[in-house]
Amino acid sequence: MSETEPTGPLAGRVALVTGATRGIGRACALALGEAGAHVIALGRTQGGLEELDDELRTLTGRNATLVPLDLADGAALDALGGVIFQRHGKLDILVHAAGMLGGLRPVAHIPPELWDKILSVNLTSAYRLIRSLEPLMRASEAGRAIFISSSVAAKPKAFWGSYAATKAALEALARSWADEVDVSPLRVAIVNPGPMRTRMRAEAYPGEDPQTLPAPSELAPLILEICLSRDPGAPDGTIDFRAWRAARFERVTSA
Repeated sequence: MSETEPTGPLAGRVALVTGATRGIGRACALALGEAGAHVIALGRTQGGLEELDDELRTLTGRNATLVPLDLADGAALDALGGVIFQRHGKLDILVHAAGMLGGLRPVAHIPPELWDKILSVNLTSAYRLIRSLEPLMRASEAGRAIFISSSVAAKPKAFWGSYAATKAALEALARSWADEVDVSPLRVAIVNPGPMRTRMRAEAYPGEDPQTLPAPSELAPLILEICLSRDPGAPDGTIDFRAWRAARFERVTSA
């Protein structure tokens, strides 16, 4: 079946989304696809990726490129840049949304093997993605790399040690990279979505009513705004979704 010609503000752009099978990653993949980008969807489960692909096909008439991959697989991440280069020659957008909580427990009770896994998925994967994808993103006329962080990166609390530490380190890594590429068209952004209706949030707060939280799809307009902004700026601070949404609401109501 032939694909529909892409239209929209991101037509012609190539976007890689990690954690694309659920939650924030899935919402971002769908929004970027609807905006015209070709989506490279990375996730752990083939079934979840195929479900995303079916939905994208229904929404846009186009398929995604599906990459079943565990972020702990460093060799696969190292090879990813070469594969994308062979097919597309560039990468315009990276949304690194994947991550793992790994449960909540005192720091002294974190099993070493779990610590290593969380570190690999939440932090080392970002380093390997940067290393693998930077040449492709520099080849873009307006590359945008977006890293999803958390409020506990700046305000760690009891039992969140492994997750908070990796998110704080992720932000430091992203800011260092942003400073390195500042002379190029590539821009880096860090987004804190805040409490959101995701499986990870339910894991951390099982007694919370998820309907009281924003759906991941509500974050998508912010991600699109960053991708389309002429110069979203270096991430001296983190873009807070709740503050952005409040400011947006104020602009709309005062217009």
